[in-house]
Amino acid sequence: MLIAIDGPAGAGKSTVARAVASALDWTYLDSGAMYRAVALAALRGDEPPRRIDLGDRVLMDGEDVTEAIRTPDVTAKASEVAADPAVRERLVAMQRELIADGCWVAEGRDIGTVVAPDAEVKVFLTASDEERARRRAAQDGRPVEVVLAEQRERDARDTGREHSPLEKALDAIELDTSGLTIDQVVDRISALVPV
Repeated sequence: MLIAIDGPAGAGKSTVARAVASALDWTYLDSGAMYRAVALAALRGDEPPRRIDLGDRVLMDGEDVTEAIRTPDVTAKASEVAADPAVRERLVAMQRELIADGCWVAEGRDIGTVVAPDAEVKVFLTASDEERARRRAAQDGRPVEVVLAEQRERDARDTGREHSPLEKALDAIELDTSGLTIDQVVDRISALVPV
C-alpha cells in the first residue's frame, strides 16, 4: 500500500509525509533526500553516490550527510540534478525498489506521476507562494524575500523540466495546506486510506 504525496517546495511534504507515516505506523520515503545527496556529491565535485540509505539519518556511501544535505546551496542544486534524465532514472529505480513491499508514505515531485502512478492514494500538497516561502525561511533563518525569489526559480525549473516535471497526477487529491495545522493535514490524508 502506498500514499504518494507530491507538491512544490515548502508545501509541507516532508513534515506531513513523516507525520502520516508515524500516525499509520508505515514507512516514510523522503525522495528529496536522495536528490539532495546527489546534489551534495555534485557540489563537492564527487561522482554520484553508489548507495543512499534513508532512515533516521541519511547516509551517502556510508557517510552521514543528514545535516549537510539541508543547506541552501544543496537545496538549489537538488532541482538542477533532478533535471538530469540519468539521475532521475537511477533514483526512480531505487525508489521503486524500496516501495515494492510493505506500507509506505512517499513524498516528492513525481511520486504519483512517475515513480508510482498506480499508488492507491495520491495527494498533491500545495500552499500559497508566500506561505511556502515563510515556512522555508523559518527553517533556514533567512529573509522571506530571498527565499521567495529562490523558490520561484526552483518552481520554474521543477515544472518546466523535460523529464518528470512537477505536476499533479490526474487522480490526485489536491490539498492546500495554507492555514492548516499539521494534525489537520495528517487527519485529512489518513482518512483517504481505504479501510
